[in-house]
Amino acid sequence: MSVDEERRLGGCDSGSPFPLSSSRNSTANGHPRLGDSRTVCFVCKRFYCDPKILPCLHTFCSECIRQLEPFSASAPGGPGSAPRAPSIREPVSITVLCPVCDSEVDLPHAGVEGLTTDHLAVSDVLLESLRNDECELLCDLCSEGEAERRCAVCSANLCQFCCQAHRRQKKTSSHSMVCLQDLKTCGRVVKPVLCRLHPSEELRLFCETCDQPVCRECAVTGHRDHLCDYTTNVIHKHGDYIRELAKNVQPHVGKLEAALNNIECAQHTVQARAQAVAEEIQTFMQGYMRAVQTHCHGLLRQLEEIRVQKKNQLHLQMVQLEQVLSDVKTGVDFTERLLTDGSDVEILTAKGVTVRRLKRLGEVGYNVHPVTDDGISFLPQEKAGQTEGYQVFGMIYARAVDPNKCVIQGEALQVGRQDNPSEFTVICKDSAGEQMNKGGETVRVSIVHKTKKDCSTKPTVVDNNDGSYSVSYTPVEPGAHTVWVCVKGQHVKGSPFMVAVKSKVRRHRGTFHCCTFCSSVGLKEARCGCGGTMPGGYQGCGHGHKGHPGKPHWSCCGNVSEVSECTGCSAGPVSPRGIFRTVAL
Repeated sequence: MSVDEERRLGGCDSGSPFPLSSSRNSTANGHPRLGDSRTVCFVCKRFYCDPKILPCLHTFCSECIRQLEPFSASAPGGPGSAPRAPSIREPVSITVLCPVCDSEVDLPHAGVEGLTTDHLAVSDVLLESLRNDECELLCDLCSEGEAERRCAVCSANLCQFCCQAHRRQKKTSSHSMVCLQDLKTCGRVVKPVLCRLHPSEELRLFCETCDQPVCRECAVTGHRDHLCDYTTNVIHKHGDYIRELAKNVQPHVGKLEAALNNIECAQHTVQARAQAVAEEIQTFMQGYMRAVQTHCHGLLRQLEEIRVQKKNQLHLQMVQLEQVLSDVKTGVDFTERLLTDGSDVEILTAKGVTVRRLKRLGEVGYNVHPVTDDGISFLPQEKAGQTEGYQVFGMIYARAVDPNKCVIQGEALQVGRQDNPSEFTVICKDSAGEQMNKGGETVRVSIVHKTKKDCSTKPTVVDNNDGSYSVSYTPVEPGAHTVWVCVKGQHVKGSPFMVAVKSKVRRHRGTFHCCTFCSSVGLKEARCGCGGTMPGGYQGCGHGHKGHPGKPHWSCCGNVSEVSECTGCSAGPVSPRGIFRTVAL
């Protein structure tokens, strides 16, 4: 039996690794103990079985590649190619993601079988199996007995029986046998690479035309007219070409490693800086929290002081009102008893002291409104200064408006003009007479005609948010108007007050001239509202003549102010026609 026939019987081909006993191929948990990536598949975590190389140069078991979920599938020509009629024979390109680098790799049209076998991984697994005591290496020929020796010429692992049969064969009797235990110290065990189409033939030739290794049968049949040569003759040329490509790629290794070192240093720097900033934040926040806590205690103390102060003010007012009430009740009760039960003489006898007391009680002054209210508010956005070197926020606002201290300012407090906007300002103050620094108070303004009670003017109140309130109104009727201004339901100082609203402005109907003689160009019939005349039959005024005011004036009323209201009065009888003529001229 020839070596090729023995190999065919043993079922050994180029795509399958050496046979291993299934009971010793893995440890108790199903994974090899050795975690070397050159011998263990990244997906199944077992020794490589029929390892294939993806285009990204990562190796996996062929079955593991088949189980990868397709990332995309497309017909030949790509998405931009012209549409063609569908054909069942037309191959489909399948793209998968590499489990190691996540690269998108295209599988050949033949599928996983079309991928290149990683023979280095096969040899590494063989050597690792020899070194691993838990792996039982089976015979390459019978696949039943445990392999003990290896043919140095055929590169086949043989059991004792097949080894004896190998020596009895005439063609293989001179082959030297090596004990497998002696191969454990070897750096690499070479296994012959067999042709996929002709499993009994080794790949000893290289087709330059197709750029792939071929066997003798392939060279005779499919590559007859191609340029083929032995692999030992062309390895130098192709090896140098691959070595040159690797030499061009090699500098990227240094650059990438340096970049990774820089990035790693940057990560350490970022980590160190983040820790330092975290310590700064913690130090700052601890100090700031202490400052906030101190400020909180201060605000609570201030609030308690305000509460006690307001309570004392209200209590004092209550005591004073109770005393006044007691005095008034005493005076009223005494007077009623005197008038009811006393005789005439008794009444007249006690008249003096009773009248004096009742007069004093009638003139007694007291405030029926609480001297203070619940005007306590917290303003969290207000700056409260520095506390232990930190800026803190939040203030207690407890100033209350005192309507008796509020004042009214403006030009429209006494005189207004019909249909003309008027405006005045209400300034709210506290009991100390200081202007409030915030708004929000209830300011009510009412404007009513003094005689026409059904005629009222609606005012507009604008809060300026600084303790002042702008009040604007437009009276529609002339005459006296009463204005009420109340803050928190009480009249302010000076309220109510009267405003005299004048009628609309009367515009001048004439011309502003120096005299009638000049403005009418000597017309005798022209007259002037100033009442002046000139000799010679001139009915209007002239410079230096009787009735002339001595300065420029209005011809319609004689008013010497150019910016003024027309009074419509004249010193003598003036014909409207003459005035109109003067105005026209």
